[in-house]
Amino acid sequence: MGADDGAAGTGQPTGGDGRVHRDPRDFADLVARKTREPGGDDLLSALVAVRDEGQRLDEDELLGMAWLLLTAGHTTTVDLIGSGVLALLRHPGQYAAVRADPSLLPAAIEEMVRYDGAVELGISRFTTEEVTVGGVTIPGGGEVVYLAIGSADRDADRFTDPDVFDVRRAGTGHVGFGHGIHYCLGAPLARMEAAIAFRVLLDRCAGLSLAVDPDQVVWQVNPHLRGPAALPVRFTPCLDA
Repeated sequence: MGADDGAAGTGQPTGGDGRVHRDPRDFADLVARKTREPGGDDLLSALVAVRDEGQRLDEDELLGMAWLLLTAGHTTTVDLIGSGVLALLRHPGQYAAVRADPSLLPAAIEEMVRYDGAVELGISRFTTEEVTVGGVTIPGGGEVVYLAIGSADRDADRFTDPDVFDVRRAGTGHVGFGHGIHYCLGAPLARMEAAIAFRVLLDRCAGLSLAVDPDQVVWQVNPHLRGPAALPVRFTPCLDA
């Protein structure tokens, strides 16, 4: 995001196709550096110390945890904020309502998760036998089945006017954070981070608007995660906020 003379993006490295690049080798280099330079007060240093002191995490587990912390603990929240800002700016009436009544913000964040959530596809499963779901028969024998969270959260049988962005929508009922034993452990943190981000935007960014046509916003090329690769906006900073 940028001030009124232009804009920057979400801070994630992208290529010309809008793809967000995350090289697993970067994590290996980072873990190696944290191992060589112990004693840091960050989370990854603490995980390295646990591995070195108690042999509880092997190299693959440590790298997997580092990857998970970025993708599930950071990227998804970045995408939620980016998509949420875009949803508000594409619906000026809803944006005005939240600015006028900040108490709508918690419900607005839930609606952002439902309307255009960061996770498009949920946990994959493999069929052990033929099964019929919604009138569609899925063959047995190890057929891969993905749970389409984005589709479920636009289900007309569950939501009234599902394609309408409504910050006053009663109740949640979305599955943007999963469900049951697979419910996202980081959901409370994601909600808190989003609330802080949007509170700052509402308080400190006067005249917030898109700097490009909505159809020109470039999205990540990712079948599982959804969010703008960059979101150019204009605003006037409120220095006294």
